[in-house]
Amino acid sequence: MDTLEVTARTPDTPAGGPQHSPGTATSRRRGAGVVMMLASSASNQAGAALGASAFPVIGPVGVVAVRQFVTAIVLTPIVRPRLRGLRKDQWWPILGLAVVFSVMNLSLYAAIERVGLGLAVTLEFLGPLTVAIAGSRRVLDIACAVMAGVGVVVLTNPGPTTDLIGIALALLAATAWGSYILLNRTLGQRLPGLQGTAAAGLVTAAAWTPIALAWFALHSPTAAAVALAVACGLLSSIVPYVADLLALRRVPAQMFGTFASINPVWAALAGWGLLHQALDLNEWIGIGLIVVSNVLISARGFTSSDERVRAAVLKDIAD
Repeated sequence: MDTLEVTARTPDTPAGGPQHSPGTATSRRRGAGVVMMLASSASNQAGAALGASAFPVIGPVGVVAVRQFVTAIVLTPIVRPRLRGLRKDQWWPILGLAVVFSVMNLSLYAAIERVGLGLAVTLEFLGPLTVAIAGSRRVLDIACAVMAGVGVVVLTNPGPTTDLIGIALALLAATAWGSYILLNRTLGQRLPGLQGTAAAGLVTAAAWTPIALAWFALHSPTAAAVALAVACGLLSSIVPYVADLLALRRVPAQMFGTFASINPVWAALAGWGLLHQALDLNEWIGIGLIVVSNVLISARGFTSSDERVRAAVLKDIAD
């Protein structure tokens, strides 16, 4: 899953210079931001479902390869990443992101093929949740971690028939997403805007070229399968990139994180509607526990952000 990591850039200063501060945005602008966030998450999961529809012909490897190419083809001419003259401390997170992109998408799609879209995406969401909780000693954060752990147990319902490989692949995707957040945060401090992400996407596409040639030589693609994979790349990468950037100009990062929690729900609905993957009651309960734990973590930061905004406004009035 490609997502714009909100901590890589302070959303109050979007690309193109200061415009409207999300902390003081009008209710109309925030409403537009919320719509964009919902559209982004829905597009992301609908794209994943379309990509999964191509698995019988080209498999997860083929879908990931096409998706990487689509991302690079669209982002490169728009962002125009400059690879020449990059310093060593800029290159290593770019190369790290290229590895993480590959591991994250391939392991997620392989998990989707085995355990379904809703379960795979929900388990993958443990990655950013772990990053948010890591190092915290607050009682609420620890309680949220425990709630998420309970959610995983309820969701996966361990037993003799449990697909342990599929769950392990989803957890690998979660680990990769957590690494993506940390690497993207570092890269966002060393390169402006989407330069780092676009450069990593270009490097990833180059690395996948020989893999794709070998794979498609053994797995003949059909026009329909390639079209589904292209749609996956557009809906799961390009649309979320644009929608997230526009949304972050209108809402605080913490609100963005809270609404991102709806991704597992969209994934479950997309899996049910497009892939005919129904969820049992225990799976819905597990998804709910993990989503609520993430919402609580994000909402705590949102409350702190609001308090800082109010304090700044009161200071301006006092001055």
